[in-house]
Amino acid sequence: MKVWVNGALYDPEQARVSVFDHGILVGDGVFETVKSVRGEAFALTRHLDRLAASAAGLGLPAPDLDAIRRGTLDVLAASPRWELGRIRITYTSGPGPLGSDRGDQGTTAVVAATEQTPFPSAGDVTVVPWPRNERGALSGLKTISYGDNAKALAYAHERGGGEAIFGNLAGNLCEGTGSNVFLVRDGRLITPPLSSGCLAGITRALVLEWYGGDEEDVPLEAIYQADEAFLTSTTRDVQSIRAVDGTVLPTAPGPVTREAMEAFAKRSAEIVDP
Repeated sequence: MKVWVNGALYDPEQARVSVFDHGILVGDGVFETVKSVRGEAFALTRHLDRLAASAAGLGLPAPDLDAIRRGTLDVLAASPRWELGRIRITYTSGPGPLGSDRGDQGTTAVVAATEQTPFPSAGDVTVVPWPRNERGALSGLKTISYGDNAKALAYAHERGGGEAIFGNLAGNLCEGTGSNVFLVRDGRLITPPLSSGCLAGITRALVLEWYGGDEEDVPLEAIYQADEAFLTSTTRDVQSIRAVDGTVLPTAPGPVTREAMEAFAKRSAEIVDP
């Protein structure tokens, strides 16, 4: 296994990032998690495009996507051909002063990979009491400032949930810590719109393209009353929700969820870089 840092491959124990890097000091950076299947990166172009969009939204210099793509492929080539792997691409503003002002020494880009344990086909979720700020400066950006997600996920785990679910300031359903949420109500498949503050998930977009569904604001309470519900993410693909805060949904996976699972599995097996 190798780690790619700013254009060079290193053994993991030799890879280094400055202790003054603002990714460490103030969380000033963005990232992507990319799935690999038997050594092939899935939807890499979409992930790199989103990395660039997040960097622009944070005001960082444009990342060298060609270099990061090559680094990603080099890391995969140096890794075992895991049945399922997780690639982490991190891009920060680089070394800077001990404060919020950015430095002028250049950005930092890192690519690393590990094996990924598959998620179960169904899981429980916990709604957390802290809302997403859909009007905040970081709304919709995949930044490395993940303190609220870490706190929310710990809260969910303490209560038996495998994922934490956020509402937003408007009181509507938003997203999970690392996932998007879909609900089935009266036969309709619904997911919160990007204006809710949720991340523009790659798997979310592909489910909408390959299977269908409507983007629509729904009250946070609607997740408890759904006929079916599921999560989407790079590491989950499509995962059915069995229960919300102990409230068991009527079926998991239900017929719509199962069709979405099958549609995503079929198309993603045919197309490596959709």
